[in-house]
Amino acid sequence: MAYSFANVPIADLIGPVVRASTALARLDERLRMSSVQEGWTERTHFADAAAALWLEGELVQLEDLVLHDERMDVRPPTHELTRAHAVLRARRRVHSAKPDWALSPPGLRELAGFGDQDENAGRLNQSIPAEDLEEPEPEEDPLAAHFAALDAVLERTNQILKGKKVEPRAKDTAEEPSSSREERPSLVYDLDWDEDARMAEWTSVVDQTTGLPAMLRAVIALDAWGQIEVLQHGGWLGGLLVASLLRRDGLTLHHLPCLHLGSRNIARELRRSPDQTRRLLALLSSIEAAVELGLKEHDKLVLAKAQMERRLVNRRSNSKLPDLVDLVLSRPVVTTTMIQKALKVTQQGAINLVEELALREMTGRKRFRAWGVL
Repeated sequence: MAYSFANVPIADLIGPVVRASTALARLDERLRMSSVQEGWTERTHFADAAAALWLEGELVQLEDLVLHDERMDVRPPTHELTRAHAVLRARRRVHSAKPDWALSPPGLRELAGFGDQDENAGRLNQSIPAEDLEEPEPEEDPLAAHFAALDAVLERTNQILKGKKVEPRAKDTAEEPSSSREERPSLVYDLDWDEDARMAEWTSVVDQTTGLPAMLRAVIALDAWGQIEVLQHGGWLGGLLVASLLRRDGLTLHHLPCLHLGSRNIARELRRSPDQTRRLLALLSSIEAAVELGLKEHDKLVLAKAQMERRLVNRRSNSKLPDLVDLVLSRPVVTTTMIQKALKVTQQGAINLVEELALREMTGRKRFRAWGVL
């Protein structure tokens, strides 16, 4: 059954739509002239990525995500942590791109993983030196062509014995190579799940909302994403695409809304309600919750920066303390190694800088120490 919003009661939604729009615009305006905008943005990337996995029933510690992003894991990363890092990278990619990029065909292909084997092979070949791609056999060897054909047959046989799908040879069929999505293992993916058709249906819904208020468009698009279930293992992408839609429509110009973070504060019974109106109202409430959390985080960072800057008075012009302030404001947690890497100081120098700023220690351990702001 195709998704439809023809029977949505606009009169019941217009009040919450206005409130959510006003709140989101107020946060965006607060960030426009804020001195902690960059730090706030980077911290919310981490928070929203962890929240995206939380909505799928997976717990990812924010500190572990920060360390994994810096390639400083204290233990082998879990599958959930790897997925959260994929969300984090996607958020950064969407935020750094133009507002209309994520919803454009190239943006959707990159974010959702749509693409064919030829494109993937082209990207792979560009990363390999030309001398590694071509290894011509000596022309004087008359058996070279026969050995090459034999090697190709043996390689195809090994692939078949391993259970992998092997494309027919060009002389046996004129069909084009199949999509890389058709090679997904049936143990993990439902091969009948047509993601391309579902994505086309979702983009059609987004197109049909043209002319509606930006906030109403956003919640309808987000609800449609959940109901259509576009991607089997990438449900979190819907929140990023809708956040990009809000930015493209001009409701947010200076930040990417944290829709996952807000949805975490809404009961699952409301987010998954069989009643469409209740779901839309829940999504509007989640956006207001995200704004409230964003404002609290912003005020906390402004206060923390003011307190730390008091310790910068009468410092030398080449002091590393201002750089440490910026680093601390941009990460939920910092470690000695992170400080050493970012500020180019020794381990003891990093510890001395932390003591001068009087940062709050997060771990309380001697072997692995981490700090953050209140």
